[in-house]
Amino acid sequence: MTKSPITSPLGDAEREATGAVLQATVVDLIDLSLIAKQAHWNVVGSNFRSVHLQLDELVNAARQYTDDVAERANAIGISPNGKARTVVESSGLPDYPENWQTVESTVATIVEILGTVIGRLRERIDAAEKSDLVTQDLLIEIAAELEKQHWMWQAQTA
Repeated sequence: MTKSPITSPLGDAEREATGAVLQATVVDLIDLSLIAKQAHWNVVGSNFRSVHLQLDELVNAARQYTDDVAERANAIGISPNGKARTVVESSGLPDYPENWQTVESTVATIVEILGTVIGRLRERIDAAEKSDLVTQDLLIEIAAELEKQHWMWQAQTA
């Protein structure tokens, strides 16, 4: 491993702890974007179009936040790893089923997956409070958006 060419505003212990939080978040957000795109391609049934488009909104949010989190890692001297192998080996998200899925099944699965992402993100928000408040602020922003999306997905089942 090459020594970081980026000097960190954090001490070594804080940088390592924050780096772990950011890396785990990068992985979950990449997986979320891939799951949402898989669902986007395979959703069928009544209200297909609105769910299809809502999935693209989720993909776009996950991709944007992935970039923000990876760039925050770089800013503190941590090299982010978003390789497919890393995502497969370390994501904590539930698997998405193969083949076509009904709108109802898609909505239920996305609600479950978003709930998992949010839970994991909230744990990282707590951890970042001890190591880096700037990172914590970024994670809070992401949680706010994903919780909003979670609500919108849940509202479809009410």
